[in-house]
Amino acid sequence: MAPTNRQIAILKALVEEYIETAEPVSSDVIEKKHNLGVSPATIRNEMAVLTEEGFIKKPHVSAGRVPTPMGLKFYIQNLLETKPVPVTQEVMVKERVWDYRQEANKLINEALGELARLTGSMALAISEEDQEFNWSGIANILDFPEFWDIDLTHALLSLLDDVSFWQKLANQVQGEARVSVLLGDDFGNEILEPCGFVFTKVKLGAKDYILGIVGPSRCPYQRVIPLVDYFGRLISEIGQE
Repeated sequence: MAPTNRQIAILKALVEEYIETAEPVSSDVIEKKHNLGVSPATIRNEMAVLTEEGFIKKPHVSAGRVPTPMGLKFYIQNLLETKPVPVTQEVMVKERVWDYRQEANKLINEALGELARLTGSMALAISEEDQEFNWSGIANILDFPEFWDIDLTHALLSLLDDVSFWQKLANQVQGEARVSVLLGDDFGNEILEPCGFVFTKVKLGAKDYILGIVGPSRCPYQRVIPLVDYFGRLISEIGQE
């Protein structure tokens, strides 16, 4: 059953609060911070419905709720309001990578460093033709509480040598969207469900690349998706000059 408008508003508030805090979200927090015009009791009742429908879940030790992968995907597909990359940031990035436009590997590596810095995540690029794998910002993931779980971090980092895993992951996506998001059960591995992968396809000379970032599934998509899109377009544009 499709969620009602009120349930959608509550889900949006809950997801955005969770993205910001990484903490389970209570009905009181939603009522106080998001001005939905309904009581905490009403919000609790609607959250119970959202839980039954699989959009949110209750962690074992908390009274609050967190979004499920299904809830996050619904938010991304239907509720997300992206923020354009500031022009000053676009200009700064272009200036930093411009001198490498004639050397594909250096251009990719410089762009990855900038993308990792601006998103605070791990950035990666995979050449689909020669299986070349580049990354930057591995230490960034340790800033997210999700990756304080040593088993999760070990599982993710062990995949940095597995080009075929990332190719198969990216090839799941059908359609013409410039930027794609995979998270949760898309990884096909329960331990990786807290992760998110935001990526685009890039043409650089004769090579096709997968370019993107890896972080927690609760990453700030409204800012990250436009950044990944901009980097993909920029590399394709200046790499042909």
